[in-house]
Amino acid sequence: MNVQNDARGASVTAASDGIFIDNGWRASASGKTLAVLAPATGREITRIADGTAADIDLAVEAARRAFEGAWGGHSATERGRILQRLAQIITENEDELTALEATDTGKPMSQARGDVRACARYFEYYGAAADKVHGTQIPFMQGYLAVTEHLPYGVTGHIIPWNLPAQMFGRTIAPALAMGNACVLKPAEDACLSPIRLCELAAEAGLPPGALNCVPGRGESAGAALSGHRGIDYISFTGSPQVGELVQIAAAKNHIGCTLELGGKSPQVIFEDADLDAAIPVIVTAITVNAGQTCSAGSRVLVQEGLKDALLERLAAAFSEVVAGPPEADCKLGPLVNATQKRRVERFFSQAEADGIPIVAEGKIAPGADPEGYFVVPRVYGPVPHDNVLSQEEVFGPVLSVVTFRDEAEAIEKANDTDYGLVGAVWSKDGSRAMRVARRIVAGQVFVNGYGAGGGIELPFGGMKKSGHGREKGFEALLDFSTTRTLVVKHD
Repeated sequence: MNVQNDARGASVTAASDGIFIDNGWRASASGKTLAVLAPATGREITRIADGTAADIDLAVEAARRAFEGAWGGHSATERGRILQRLAQIITENEDELTALEATDTGKPMSQARGDVRACARYFEYYGAAADKVHGTQIPFMQGYLAVTEHLPYGVTGHIIPWNLPAQMFGRTIAPALAMGNACVLKPAEDACLSPIRLCELAAEAGLPPGALNCVPGRGESAGAALSGHRGIDYISFTGSPQVGELVQIAAAKNHIGCTLELGGKSPQVIFEDADLDAAIPVIVTAITVNAGQTCSAGSRVLVQEGLKDALLERLAAAFSEVVAGPPEADCKLGPLVNATQKRRVERFFSQAEADGIPIVAEGKIAPGADPEGYFVVPRVYGPVPHDNVLSQEEVFGPVLSVVTFRDEAEAIEKANDTDYGLVGAVWSKDGSRAMRVARRIVAGQVFVNGYGAGGGIELPFGGMKKSGHGREKGFEALLDFSTTRTLVVKHD
């Protein structure tokens, strides 16, 4: 695959427009390909394989051979060394991977570089943790020894999204491999160039054939075939709640488990005594990073009524400096990923106008941005009625809703009154109040006087309610990609 006109103006060579099985490339069963468009220009930059169910069959068979053969025979320490070697190789290829990520997703170069470094960190972290997953001894009847051990599932399926392809590759593949599973990856067709290249680098690091296989393609074909495949022992999916429901149904039919991370409408609760100097930059970044296309975006600000005017004034000033531009301009944010996503965000704009919701603040699009790129103006709306779609539905774009509340009770009620529960934050100088409210927010991650937008690699991450279940990141991800076996030995 030759990617022309990357974010630095040079060509970038990735892999092949085929499927990656047994550490090599082969043509897809259909021989068909899909166009990859650069979000910053709307123009085709390369093509990827349009994988099919037949390709998924081959990938699952290869993974099974690896799990029952060479990869399954590796000790935890040996697995860890390979993953740490991959972390080093990713670092050595950082410039190439950054260019691929920026070109493919449209995000600023600095954000793409941060994502590549995070990917390397995942393999470093889980490589170091691979031989530290311990079982337990259980007090039991006299004359017996009872212990537990954590085992890999076998063959795991991984369907990752287009918003953070390099990060998501590391987030889901690294812990699965660390536990000894063999993996089949279906990257998103809208942005998958960095995962494709990362598969090649994984082979270079020493993964045996079949331990990691990749089938690019459409969700309705390759993705559906993977999530419903009888040869898969566990599935990991990140995407929309609607598709997550289909994945969960497919997994249930095969009686296997799944980790689902499905989105959010995450609140930041701002009390009257909050430090706005500290809060404003974090609020802006939490909704503009990756052009707001993150499940953990801080898309709702709940502000106590007495602070509303000051907050809106500060947000207006901060957003006036926010610029969306092409990757090489390294602005605050880039374009949306495709025309469909742009139309979706613009529909929210139209609905807000129809509902009479005022625009508090907006950024701008860089003068040199390609008019064919998928750029939208970052916006803040407020005050927004709590029951309005802007406060309830995930926009997945740089759109911030400001909602007011009177007291703690109303703040908690509004923070929790959506279908989602992924991330939340509380801003207050009153430590007792901050802890009271933080502990009552229904979300997988809650921050006090900060907002991590998913947090660090070491911090378990996942949702409640419609945001999904299971945990990625941190040590808990290793447990998610393993099953527990109890051994009982009678010795008397």
